[in-house]
Parts: sequence; structure tokens; C-alpha cells
Amino acid sequence: MKEVSENSKQKPTVAGMLKCIGLSKSGYYRHKSKGLSKSKERQLKIKDLIMEIWEESQHLYGAPKITAKLRKMGIQISERTVGKYMKELKIRTKYCKPFTVTTRDSNLNNKLKNILDEQFNPEAPDTIWCIDITYILTKEGFVYLTSIMDLFSRRIISWDLSTTLETTNIISLINKVKATRKSNPKIIHSDRGSQFTSKEYCEITAGITRSYSKKAYPWDNACIESFHAIIKRECLNEYNISSYNEARRLVFSYIDGFYNTVRIHSHCGYISPLEFEQTYFDKVQKVNKAA
Repeated sequence: MKEVSENSKQKPTVAGMLKCIGLSKSGYYRHKSKGLSKSKERQLKIKDLIMEIWEESQHLYGAPKITAKLRKMGIQISERTVGKYMKELKIRTKYCKPFTVTTRDSNLNNKLKNILDEQFNPEAPDTIWCIDITYILTKEGFVYLTSIMDLFSRRIISWDLSTTLETTNIISLINKVKATRKSNPKIIHSDRGSQFTSKEYCEITAGITRSYSKKAYPWDNACIESFHAIIKRECLNEYNISSYNEARRLVFSYIDGFYNTVRIHSHCGYISPLEFEQTYFDKVQKVNKAA
């Protein structure tokens, strides 16, 4: 594992090297493809683009996402071909283990209903929020990441890192997201942990329909459980995190600097959650202007 302070040693991309020596891409390919057939020349260019996209994604994108990026560039190519080229280049995405249960239900009351019922695709932002807590191991002990996801775009609309599992952390986070979003969801979904069944939580979510996963069944909150697995796979598990402050810097960098703003998502049509959400608001604005 890497230390947080260690500089990342990534293989330089073709584009980066050409920029350093002042050579255009077209000149590079003309030189590199001398004597090659047109099909071989095209294959060469695509392989270099695949490597470039893979490097820019911090080695995270697999064939589906690289295919989507290439098609956005106007290159018609199948996912199978991209997978074949990746195999030849000896590159692959990081494998994500299925998420595991990290909290235990503290309230098994049958009155806690699963209103969401695994309907993970609302038609507008701020319709359904999901909230969950996961642990992060540091050399000083565990810290706890609480995230709130808007299911429409899969965007993490607010998060907090704390050293305890106190309910007050959840309450302050919900107050924060209410202020920034300026709109309450119709439904907020969580597991049955004590923080989410507490009197304080019920008070802060008054007016919002509370939905709860079934007993010991994390798949009812699959989207945010999956996000917590992804942030560990793609970022946190790469480091020996020494302290709370270093964990916070990593979480901030990943969520606000990559996941929400850059990382493409299949649910969003292979654009970032932020772009997906903005596209929705742009469409609404156009409709309102035309009305």
C-alpha cells in the first residue's frame, strides 16, 4: 500500500509526452504508422487513446466506460474490441468485491417500512435521498464516513467524516444538506441503525417519508452501499492512512474532485453525476422559457 504523502507514479500518456517535446499528435501518428495499413494505423491510434483514457481515469475504467468515451469522440467501436485491445495492452480495471454488511440493525420493529422497495431511478433530483455510514481504518483507529446520495444522479450531495458514531453527526449533516439543496426529498432511505431510528433523526426528517431497508438486507440500499465499496476500492484502500486529517483529505479529493465531477457513470449515460444533474436543470429551464 502507498502512504498518502507519496507522489503518484503514473505512466506518462502519449498526449503528455508530445506536449513536452512540442510535437503534434498528427505528426506523431504519421511517423509511427509509416508502412502500416490503414486498419493497423487506426488500431494503433485507438490503442493509444485507450491507454490515455485509462491513465486519466487513474486506472479505474474498464471496457464499457472506455468504449463510451471513445464513442463520444466519434469513434465507432464495440465494447468487445476495446476489451480485446485492453487485454493486448495488459491493462484492466480494479475489481470491486461485492459490498458487505458493515452495520447491524438495532431496530427490528415491523413498523419501519421499506417504502423505496428497490426503486432506484426517480425522474427528478431531490426526490429520493439515501444515507449510509461506513468505516475507514486509519493508524489512529476507525473514522466514520456518512454519505447522502441523490438517487436521480447518484451524486453525493453531502458527506461528513467523524471519529464517533453519535447521532449528532447525522443531524448536523442533514441540516447542512437541507441548506445547500434548498429542497427536501419526498423519501429518505437508510438502514435500521440506531442513528436512523433515533428520536433526533425522526425530528430532523419530519415532513419527509422515512424508508428503511429490510432486516439485515443491505441490497435495499444498494446504490449508496455500492458507492462506499467504490470509494474504498478506487481510493482509500490504496493508502496506509495515518490520521483523521489524511482520511478527510482523501475523501474530499475523491468525492468532490473526481466522483461527482469527473467519473462517468453508466446510470447517467456515461457522463458524471454533476453533468447529468445539470443537463436535467438545463432542460427544465428551456421548457419553462418556452412556456
